[in-house]
Amino acid sequence: MLHLHPSVTFDRGAFLSFLLIGSMGCGPSAPSATGTANPVETRKMFVVVPAESDAFPLAARATTERLRRARVKGFQEPEVSKVSLEVVQLSIECVEPTPTCYEAVGKELSASQLLFAEIDPGPKRDQVKVTVTLFDVEGRKRKRAVAKIFATEDDVPFGVADVVSEATKP
Repeated sequence: MLHLHPSVTFDRGAFLSFLLIGSMGCGPSAPSATGTANPVETRKMFVVVPAESDAFPLAARATTERLRRARVKGFQEPEVSKVSLEVVQLSIECVEPTPTCYEAVGKELSASQLLFAEIDPGPKRDQVKVTVTLFDVEGRKRKRAVAKIFATEDDVPFGVADVVSEATKP
C-alpha cells in the first residue's frame, strides 16, 4: 500500500496500472503508410439537401426526414445541408434544373454525391409529385431520379421512404 496522506491509501499495482493506462494516449499518433503522423484524408462526401415546398409543407418535412436517413453504398452517413436546393442555387446564381447547375450546387456543398427532392403539384387536383434525385457531382450526371405521384399530401409520409430507397439503391 502507498500512503500519501493518513486518510488516503492506494494499492501500488492499481496505481501503477492507472498511470500506465492514462499515459497511453499522451504519445504521438502512429505514422501512416506515407510516414506522416496525422494524414489528411480526402473523404468523399454524400450530402443531403433538405426538401422545401411552401405549397406542400407536410410533404417537404416528411421527405426531408427520409432523405436524412438515406445511405449510399461506399459513403458514410450523409452530411445534411442547412439550406434547400433553391437557396444554394440562388446563392450561386444557377437556378436551372440542369446537370451543370446540380454540379455547381454539389461543388458549393463540397459533395461527391448529392441527394435532393423536388416537390411539385401532381397532374390532378390535390396530387403531389415527389422526385428524388441522386446526383454524381464528380461524374456530372444524375445517377438516378425516381418520381412518384401521391393522391394527397397526407399520403406522402407513408410512401416517400420507398422513393428515397429506390433513388439510392446500388
